[in-house]
Amino acid sequence: MSKKIRILVAGCGNMGASHARAYHKMDEFEIVGLVSRGPKSREKLSEELGGLPEFDDFDTALAYTKPDAVSINTYPDTHADYVMKSLHAGAHVFVEKPLAETVEKATEIVELAKKLNKKLVIGYILRVHPAWKKFIELSQGLGKPLVMRMNLNQQSSADTWYTHLNLMKSISPIVDCGVHYVDVMCQMTRSKPIRVSGIGARLTDELVPGMYNYGQLQVTFEDGSVGWYEAGWGPMISNTAYFVKDVIGPKGCVSIMDQKESDSDDVDAHSKTNALRLHHAELDESRNFAKKDEIVDTSEEPDHQGLCDLEQEFFLKAILEDQDLSEHMEDGINSLRIVLAADESFKTGKTIEL
Repeated sequence: MSKKIRILVAGCGNMGASHARAYHKMDEFEIVGLVSRGPKSREKLSEELGGLPEFDDFDTALAYTKPDAVSINTYPDTHADYVMKSLHAGAHVFVEKPLAETVEKATEIVELAKKLNKKLVIGYILRVHPAWKKFIELSQGLGKPLVMRMNLNQQSSADTWYTHLNLMKSISPIVDCGVHYVDVMCQMTRSKPIRVSGIGARLTDELVPGMYNYGQLQVTFEDGSVGWYEAGWGPMISNTAYFVKDVIGPKGCVSIMDQKESDSDDVDAHSKTNALRLHHAELDESRNFAKKDEIVDTSEEPDHQGLCDLEQEFFLKAILEDQDLSEHMEDGINSLRIVLAADESFKTGKTIEL
């Protein structure tokens, strides 16, 4: 294309750096600035990418660079504000999950994006993952109802625990990561969620008042399917069964097989599948299993940077081809509604009817 898409990258941590590397590799994008509150990560990333304009204030960067698109990879409590400002400035937006801290604000943002005819892509990284797409596809062949069991616990320390503590100033683990896996559940069932309950525990006094670093949600769908998601962060969290991704239906089950040896707080391992196991429930005349389990090799799956590249290819295509992202945005609101209901359930001790 003759004109590059001028993009401003806000947030230079793990995700922001990965997305910036993706833009840097793509001929269609030109990074016009990096924004972060702390200079260390920003300066390091700028140097890596050949020297880029740096800013410590989002409003200043937005006004000075006048970008065509903005990539928002900051802490969740800034997402809604930055997205709204970017849309009003005439920019398309890529934003890491969650879109906002409330369903009402997320809905307002989606309506604004539609009104201004700007593309809004939410960072549901598993949606571009070929192995996770296969996992969802296989689950849809198991019949109904489905039983979906998922967790992602992280035994964190040092810098990762510091990051988790900062995240938990505004968001709990089941909300922050839960939107990914609840979104997967919704794709598997293709049914309306009707009821949510949540439990949680505060396992350290390092947290801000009212926050909890372990949680579990349970969601019931209109078709009778049920699912649970569990997430805990911190130095006390167990590594036993920290990564469970398992779906059961009348015709059998499909599971992401055991991870290769990795630390539970290793972000590169969180999307890895390595292989899928498909088990068939069908029995023969002797009531023995009629079919052997099938192993689907996914060892060629993209790494974390490869997935971020795929996300930005999706963002680029949406802009260039003027794709309708209404369903994508509504799914983002839907998954947010479920995890926030679980958060409310924990705090009130009541099941939430959706």
